[in-house]
Amino acid sequence: MNATATTRIRFNPLLPYWAVLQTDLRQTLRSWVYRLWVFVCVLAAGGFMIYKVGIQRELGVAQSASVQTAHLLSGTGVGGLGLIALLAVSAISSERSSVADAVLCRGISRHQYFLAKWHARVFVVVSTFVVLAAAILTLHDFLFDPDLTAAGGAVAVGLVALMLTVIVSWGVTIGALASGTVTGITLFWVLLYGGLALLSLLPVSYSTPEHLLSLLKNILKSQYDSSRMVEFAGIALTSSVAAAAVGLIGFSRKDV
Repeated sequence: MNATATTRIRFNPLLPYWAVLQTDLRQTLRSWVYRLWVFVCVLAAGGFMIYKVGIQRELGVAQSASVQTAHLLSGTGVGGLGLIALLAVSAISSERSSVADAVLCRGISRHQYFLAKWHARVFVVVSTFVVLAAAILTLHDFLFDPDLTAAGGAVAVGLVALMLTVIVSWGVTIGALASGTVTGITLFWVLLYGGLALLSLLPVSYSTPEHLLSLLKNILKSQYDSSRMVEFAGIALTSSVAAAAVGLIGFSRKDV
């Protein structure tokens, strides 16, 4: 009697998610927007350091590394918001014509599609900033008066990275809900500037992004209140998760 062998094919439910995640990572790293953002950041950072080193040699007075690093970290993180916004908003809005095929014909759920796009854009932006920030910290520690600390540098980079996480998260969500990239970017800037205007009205005791950025030079020297850092980290992570929840719910109900 011949035994009939039965082959069971196991389907990994996360496979569509990984496929979209890997594809978006490759596409983002090859996109002209990402390369332009990195080029502008490197060019601006290099020009700033050359200028400050020239002034230091001309005056013969050592400049504080914490002050110079604070200016450059905030400029690198916030100065490229235009390109970062385009990277975030265009994650889904730029593929509006192909979303229906991906969701309906390839077995990818809308939740997996949104999460893969969100995770890919956050990872690319945050990891790129961390690499650039690490290079800036290392160079400034050699070029200027070394008053930086490892712990302070890690906290300062982490704070700016959390701000970028919130910005990218809401950018991806707005892009998923908007009818197009231009509309999404317009809504993004309206909400961003409106939110920052409201936050600026809060007392100094609140951990707002503007106030924390002004304290970066002290944070880099490990002169900070740990409770405020933890409070801001919690608020930033909560805001990012809230953005993802809004995006998941809205994108799952939106026509594609």
